[in-house]
Amino acid sequence: MKKTYKIEVDCANCANKMEEATKNTAGVKDAVVNFMTLKMNVEFEDGVNEKEVMKEVLKNCKKVEDDCEIYL
Repeated sequence: MKKTYKIEVDCANCANKMEEATKNTAGVKDAVVNFMTLKMNVEFEDGVNEKEVMKEVLKNCKKVEDDCEIYL
């Protein structure tokens, strides 16, 4: 399953860090963060609860960029 989320991030470098943090989260198959459109596209592993995975994604993103936001 793929979903798109609106994000708030300050710079392209921060967006790249968020993308890597998302890709390294359990339950995420792939992720792309687009700084220009302020969107995150996430592809989930089969059978996961995407809301629970996205809570972990947000925690992981805040570790690398504490003022980022993902609108779930």
